[in-house]
Amino acid sequence: MTDRCVWIVMVVCMPVLCYCADQPAESGRQAIDNLLAGRFQWGVSQPLLGPLQRPGAVTHAIKDPSVVFHGGRWHVFCSVRSSKPYAQIEYLTFDDWKNTHQVKRELLKVHDGHCGAPQVFYFRPHKRWYLISQARGDAWNPKNIAAYATSTDIADPAAWSALAPLGQRWADGKRGLDFWVICDDAKAHLFFTTLDGRMWREKTRLASFPKGWSEPVLAIKGDVFEASHIYKLKGMEKYMTLIEAQHGHGWRYFKAYLADRLDGRWTALAATKDKAFASMANAKPVGKRWTDSISHGELIRCGYDERLTVDPAHLSFVFQGVSDRQRAGKPYGAIPWRLGMLKPAAAQLHR
Repeated sequence: MTDRCVWIVMVVCMPVLCYCADQPAESGRQAIDNLLAGRFQWGVSQPLLGPLQRPGAVTHAIKDPSVVFHGGRWHVFCSVRSSKPYAQIEYLTFDDWKNTHQVKRELLKVHDGHCGAPQVFYFRPHKRWYLISQARGDAWNPKNIAAYATSTDIADPAAWSALAPLGQRWADGKRGLDFWVICDDAKAHLFFTTLDGRMWREKTRLASFPKGWSEPVLAIKGDVFEASHIYKLKGMEKYMTLIEAQHGHGWRYFKAYLADRLDGRWTALAATKDKAFASMANAKPVGKRWTDSISHGELIRCGYDERLTVDPAHLSFVFQGVSDRQRAGKPYGAIPWRLGMLKPAAAQLHR
């Protein structure tokens, strides 16, 4: 596969709704077979994006990416961790991943308090973009909750509404984090973790979204931590969830589970330290090693709407990484996370 096929060619395969990358059919079938067997091997790009320093504060990290391809451009929403204010959401846009040095970036003015871990998708019933986030508001009760903002133009950072409480419920008396919405034909499902080895799910009717959430139901219990992200596998009646875990091969790594329904039973796919979705055991650097962790990331979708569809034959994963040396002795908020990309090991990576 040439470098041009993977990184530059973007062919619209449904009007406005998705992009596809060319790959030989035989290679695509093998990729799907590997996925269903829980076999993953990755190449790690060099860092693609780092924190931007702005006047009046020291920015430590860029992290928690949510990635959308729309209108011929990439739109990336991330958390940025700074000395003041502590956590904000940054919007970045560019035409090609090889041009991230020419990126346009701007902080979203959606909230006066702390906010981060964004997820962005287009909700077709409302014909609006939604940004889901965790946020803190001193006037809210409780103060730390799931929140949402909306926009009619993903390319205009000033078009977003102010964050408002989503109405998500606490699970077993614990607040959630890394909130994630995905929809089927009838309902919206909200997933989150509680930092105690549990992933939870709430649901509401599409007609009631973004309100009307049910009581939380336990979805997965195990050696998992945060960043539970769920996708519909294109061409298959299956969903895949990726969940970050700790202390495997590398400080942070990802496990994978499959289910036939969003409210169904999740079964382990690649969910151990030695058989993971992505860890430093199955992700090899292309060039200089710069990270010892595969942390909070987003699969590149083949659409941009609320169904969150990914092509199982063409998986790519944008993630946050850092070396053990760079994070040593630092509080979590000062860890210098940067963004890179995982591509299947058989593919050529630029840089």
